[in-house]
Parts: sequence; C-alpha cells; structure tokens
Amino acid sequence: MAEPFSVRVTVRGYETDTQGHLNQSVYLNYAEHARWSLLQAAGISQARLVGRGVGPVALETTIRFRHELLAGDEVDVTCAFEWSGGKTFRIVQEVRKTDGTLAAEVSAVGGLLDLTERKLVADPRTVFKELTTDLALFGL
Repeated sequence: MAEPFSVRVTVRGYETDTQGHLNQSVYLNYAEHARWSLLQAAGISQARLVGRGVGPVALETTIRFRHELLAGDEVDVTCAFEWSGGKTFRIVQEVRKTDGTLAAEVSAVGGLLDLTERKLVADPRTVFKELTTDLALFGL
C-alpha cells in the first residue's frame, strides 16, 4: 500500500496554550489544512467544487491526543480516504512528529453537499472521479 498523502507543518508559538503545548483546537486546523492540500494536489480547487455545485462537509470528527506538541515542533499530517459505498466517506489522519512520534489521530466522516438541493450527494466518489487528476490520492 502506498504512503498516505502528507503535509508538513511547524507548530507556531501563538498556537500553544498556557501549558506550552499545541492548543487542542489547532489540531483541527492542521487536519483541515492537510485535507485541502490533498484536494489541491488532486487538481480540485474550491472554485472547481463550487462550479460543479458541491462542497465538502464535515459530519463528525474525533481526535485522539497521543503526545504533546510544543512550539517549533515539525509534524507531518497525513490524509487517507476510506470509502463505504454510501453518501459519506471517512478521512483518517495522523499528526506525527518528524522523529516518528504519534501526536494525534484524527478520524472524520464527511460528504459532499449538493449546493442547490442542500442534501448530500448520493455517491461522492463519482464527483471526485470527475474532478480529480489523481484518483490514487482518494484511494480510488
């Protein structure tokens, strides 16, 4: 199996809390950054999604914190799609220090919203297949 898509992020001082570690809400920002970076790498911009009449939506997100991150730490944030065949998909992510230490696991359930109907698209894989230049990034 190929390595999952990944982006590198450096923890900035202003993202830390009074204990000196990365604020819990920032993990969500890192995960979202990796997801949008994957879409961009796959040739899918926000404008292309809107032009197709759809937008990604988050339905559920779970974070498991494993090891603290401090200002200056560099992390790789992975992003891998898992498909169940329905209206939704799961995105599994890891936030890992460059030394390999697992800092957090993020699991999100998402879908594609039809911007006219305001309902989930029946098969989001079809839309991603239409728009992407790299099916492998979606595990398709």
